[in-house]
Amino acid sequence: MNFSLRQKNLRQQLSESKIDAILVSHLPNIRYLCGFTGSAGFLLVSEREKVFFTDSRYRRQAQEQVKGAKVIIARNAVLKAIGDWIGHHHKRWKLGIEAEHLTVAERKRLLDLLPSGLRLLNAPPFVERARMVKDKEELQCIRSAVQLGASLFDRALEVIKPGVKEVEVAAEMEYQARRAGAEGMSFPTIIASGARSALPHGRASEQCIAPGGFVVCDFGVILNGYCSDQTRTVWVGLELDKARSAYYAVKTAQEAAIAAVRSGITVGDVDSAARKVLAKSGFGRYFTHSTGHGVGLEIHEPPRVAAAQTEVLNPGMVITIEPGIYFPGEWGIRIEDMVAVTANGCEILTPTGKDFVAV
Repeated sequence: MNFSLRQKNLRQQLSESKIDAILVSHLPNIRYLCGFTGSAGFLLVSEREKVFFTDSRYRRQAQEQVKGAKVIIARNAVLKAIGDWIGHHHKRWKLGIEAEHLTVAERKRLLDLLPSGLRLLNAPPFVERARMVKDKEELQCIRSAVQLGASLFDRALEVIKPGVKEVEVAAEMEYQARRAGAEGMSFPTIIASGARSALPHGRASEQCIAPGGFVVCDFGVILNGYCSDQTRTVWVGLELDKARSAYYAVKTAQEAAIAAVRSGITVGDVDSAARKVLAKSGFGRYFTHSTGHGVGLEIHEPPRVAAAQTEVLNPGMVITIEPGIYFPGEWGIRIEDMVAVTANGCEILTPTGKDFVAV
């Protein structure tokens, strides 16, 4: 990963925003900027300095992983070490913080530790915006994660049958993921059957799968730090015309949204492409969530692919396309792929077929 270029770009953003420095506290942003993968640390970036602060638990890890920044191991509290360092070097800085990721308690403690002449500002989401566009190395990591994640669906199809608990299906998939080299799951695996399939985020439960309903399978893995995300929906038991018709309405809407993806279009237009198809099919009011989201070091990243959102797609962005319809108390359907935006369209990353499947 080109950490030096990422740090250079951030420093340029600071200069243009007239902020002297930024204290990066969100761990995925820290990983993006300098490579540290631990669970505690802060990265201070100014025009001239890049300093990473952590505690003694991560001494060796920081020394091995952190690129392009000086490592300081705090003897006591990390925030105190930051306050002491800034007080000694830059007493009148305008210091930006990641307001969405720093707790109220941490902000208060930091203010108490910093010199009185220093101004604390809420910085724009510099790093999140940079992370929206993936470089070639990131795209390859994501492709690998998607391929591994997609392989889990084959195991799900082997396990899903009447009488099997949802948690048992999830466990089989997660076990296979670990055996295949995944660092973990992107999120708790969703296996939602029968009436529970009408819950967009119905995590796997003790409920036994019964014939005559859909099973929504939403899952993903983390590989080399990058996430995958995929949803497939299967029918259990004898096929029903109503179920098949609803399924193919969602499939057509999903494909219409994918066809709309290209550089220069807004995410709101992509969302609209899916909604128009479902509205025409008579299912519009049953589509109750956004069409997708960005994916990368985190499972949910900008941009949000939703109605009225004005973010413009650019080559290198990776988003999900996942329309769904949900009939409370009956069943639900969602189909989700990950795509990478290109100049003239998109690369569909998810390799799994989307035809109606009954088991």
